[in-house]
Amino acid sequence: MSIGHALLGLLETGPRHGYDLKRAYDERFGQDRPLAYGQVYSTLSRLLRNGLVEESGVEPGGGPDRKRYAITHAGVTDVAEWLVTPEKPQIYLQSALYTKVVLALMSGRSAEDVLDAQRVAHLKAMRELTARKQEGDLADQLICDHALFHLEADLRWLELTTARLADLGAQVAS
Repeated sequence: MSIGHALLGLLETGPRHGYDLKRAYDERFGQDRPLAYGQVYSTLSRLLRNGLVEESGVEPGGGPDRKRYAITHAGVTDVAEWLVTPEKPQIYLQSALYTKVVLALMSGRSAEDVLDAQRVAHLKAMRELTARKQEGDLADQLICDHALFHLEADLRWLELTTARLADLGAQVAS
């Protein structure tokens, strides 16, 4: 996700200080990976340099003066274009897990053990996400659903690969 675009989107609701942007971002999007203050201010600096935000006032604070930022017309255009541009689908044609399976087969180790260990890790993550989903609000439920669907697809791949291990082992050996 583009942090810059997320901050621009948050600024569309009105001017904010960097601290307010960080808090709004963390509340909406950063539950698992909150933004560092340095990341907020370096991103704002880049957006300012590129003409996507502007300073809309300075207020004295307990420490340094607090700058308020507002989105510019160019920023509104940029975030609007970003919103309608589809994300590139994440296609995992060469995953670390596939590499581990092949290397296990090549070295005479148990690829089934590799797949079983991964299955256990996936199921544990799915249980945790399901519990979080049941306790969360709608936004959290949607985020958890997205992750759960990806984990479910991974589990289907684990089962299919387990069923094809003998054939894959024969190909790797030749």
